[in-house]
Amino acid sequence: MDENDEIEPSGLQGLAEVFREQLAACLEECAHGRRGLFSALEHLGDDTEPWPEAERLRELAMALQGLFAQDQESNPLVDEFLDLCTIHGESNPGEARLARSFLQRIERGEVGTQPETERRPW
Repeated sequence: MDENDEIEPSGLQGLAEVFREQLAACLEECAHGRRGLFSALEHLGDDTEPWPEAERLRELAMALQGLFAQDQESNPLVDEFLDLCTIHGESNPGEARLARSFLQRIERGEVGTQPETERRPW
């Protein structure tokens, strides 16, 4: 086996840090009204420009989740982001509100834990 076939644990943590930084930047934009972070579906029938950085962030999150799973580990930030990407329908609070709430939870260190007073992250 070639040593380049495996990602070193420190390399995986480095990728997770890159994800965290990109997520923070995208969450800030989304909190200020840019749409398309949690799903590209909102652009159907809309004249809003697609958000390629958000698409790449979702792809990176899915790849990271798979890499962590290979090591029988998980990354709560990645997992929660991907969970938020699945929210659709009537209970959807809207992307800007969801982004603000997620940013606040990250800043308070609550990512990966269930809030005691509230079951929904928004």
